This record gives sequence, structure tokens and C-alpha cells, in this order.
Amino acid sequence: MLKAIRGLSTIAIGIGCLFPAMLAGAQTRGTETFFVMSNNADKNQVIEFVHNSDGTVVAKETFDTQGRGTGGVNDPLEAQGSLTLSADHTMLFAVNAGSGDISVFQVFGGRLIFLNRQPSGGSTPVAVAQSGNRLYVLNQGGAGSVVGFQMGFGGRLFPIADSTTFLSANAVGGSSISISPDGQTLAVVERLTNNIDTFHINANGTLGTLVINPSPGVGAFAGRFAPDGKLIVSETGSTLSAISSYTVNSNGKLTAVTQSLTTNGSTNCWNAITPNGAFVYTSNAGSSNISGFSIGQSGALTALIPSTVVASNPENATNLDITTSGDGKFFYSLNAMVGTVGVFSIQSNGTLKEVDEIPGFSAAVGFNGIAAL
Repeated sequence: MLKAIRGLSTIAIGIGCLFPAMLAGAQTRGTETFFVMSNNADKNQVIEFVHNSDGTVVAKETFDTQGRGTGGVNDPLEAQGSLTLSADHTMLFAVNAGSGDISVFQVFGGRLIFLNRQPSGGSTPVAVAQSGNRLYVLNQGGAGSVVGFQMGFGGRLFPIADSTTFLSANAVGGSSISISPDGQTLAVVERLTNNIDTFHINANGTLGTLVINPSPGVGAFAGRFAPDGKLIVSETGSTLSAISSYTVNSNGKLTAVTQSLTTNGSTNCWNAITPNGAFVYTSNAGSSNISGFSIGQSGALTALIPSTVVASNPENATNLDITTSGDGKFFYSLNAMVGTVGVFSIQSNGTLKEVDEIPGFSAAVGFNGIAAL
């Protein structure tokens, strides 16, 4: 059980007052750091939590994005990827859907240093995806679009010329964006049209022709690429939710590997894949629980246990975003309606063991986004 904290201290940090001594020292072995985004409409912030090996969890600091979120009550962004770590965990990107821009932080010793803020190139940015020195932003508002950026010195973002690419229509509810491990394919899920869009990423960073793949499963919401290149898609379903895996062919068309395998939960909108690509978990918001699946060599999905449900959150937790730690040891669930984060250890067989439920922020105030080092 949790042995200490739980207070949240807000420390104003300006990059001009940082000294090397304050930032020295990497993350202590045996600790895990995760971040949650407030999405506050007046002042969007990222909250840092440190989960120690002795069972204590400390809400250490808050960091201003210098932009604005949307506020709201529960899941106002309706997207996965609003708070995203770079592949090497040295940068953190946060969307400011209210002010229409992206904030860039450097991650140093488990802490954040604000670097800059860049307009998203569209309306209501809700998710980002990174590959190498490129970042792509999914704009959900107006004429839904994807915009590409080149990352320069100091985390500066520079729009890639002619990279703005529109989705299949206006107001399609873009809800996730992901880039294949080889950096060749970008996938976007359109929640309202039930389409899975794919784009070839050209050598200059622009995107090729939109390829629309109608989702065979009901309620496609989030698509994430696994390390083996398979695209794994969460489906809210009509009664019970489901999860599917696909091969992306060279022409951008999808071929199902596993089609609509039930999660035995409801309203599965998010999924999280372990860094080694062995397991994938789904966040069943409607039933406040988590389902788990193994990922086979061909990308086929298999339930970890017959019921598929490997963890439960408190009643009405309405768990939203989920993530795994960079070392694959822990799983975190953002329970925005009750203002907590569920913490679970990932067992060798992929099942989850509850560690604790961490308070630290107000319930039902529009929190979105979670990421873990």
C-alpha cells in the first residue's frame, strides 16, 4: 500500500534560473516517474509523480505548458496521445487544445524543462506522434488535419513545408495518431466515421495520399503500432468492446490478423503496448477495468486469461488513458472521474498485480493524457 504523500507541490521554474547542480543525477534505480496532464482551460499543466521501489508515490512538481487546455468534465479531448514521450524518453510533448499549440519539454533526471511552444497548424490539437527528428500533430477541430514538424536545436519545432494533410472529411473526430517503427507509415483513427487512415511518410517528411480503411469492427477509437509493425486498434463496440490487429500493406491497405477479439469490458477506447511488444492492454472505461492480451509473432492477439480482464479500478473510475513504464515493469491507468491513477506491476506472464491507487488531482475536471518514463 501507499506509505507516503500525497501532497502536490507547485514549483514555478524558469529555464533561466536552472543550474546544473539542480538537474544533476539520473533517475534513481528502483524508481518510476510518470506524468499526467491537467488540460486546464486557464493554465494547462503537467504533473510529475515519482513511484519509489518502497511503495511510496510522491506528487513532486507541476510544470506549466504555457498554453491552455479545454477543461471539461471527463475525456474532453476524446483522443489518445495528448501527452507523449519521445521514443528515447528525452522529450515530452503536450497538446494545448484550448490555445491551439504544442508544448515541448526536455526530460532531465526525471524532471521537465520547458523548451518552447509552437502553433499546431490547425484547430484543436489532440494528439502527437514522434519518429526521429519529426513530430506529427493531429488536429481534431474544423477540417481535421495532420501537420508535420521538424525538430531542431533546443526542441524547436519548424513546420515542414506542404506537410498539412487533411483527413477524409470535416469533423471526423480524429482520435489517435501513430507512426510505424520503420518510420514509413502514419496511421490515424477517425472516431466518428469509423475509418482507419494510413499515409506513407515521404523522405522530405510530407505525407503521401490518404488511404481510407473502413474499420470492420464497431467503434474504432485508438490505433497504436506495436514494435513488430502491426497496428493494434481499440474498438468501443456496440455491447462489449473489442481489439483488433492489422498488417499494413505497402499500398496502405490493412489486412486483419486478429479481428474484433472481445475485451469482455465496455467502452474500450485506449490501448497500451509493452516496450518489448509482448503484451497489449485495453482501457475499458465503461466497466472501469483493464483487459490484457499477448501479441504473437505474427501479430495475432490472445487473451492472457479466459475472462480477458486482468485488473479492475474502483467503481465509476471511468479509466481513460493508460500507459506502461519504459522498462515494462509497471502499468498506469488515469482514472479521471475519481481523480486518481491506478498503479499495477506487470507480471512475467503479462497479468497485472495492483500496487495502489494514487490520489493527487481533482476528479471530473477534464484531465487527459498520461506518459511514463
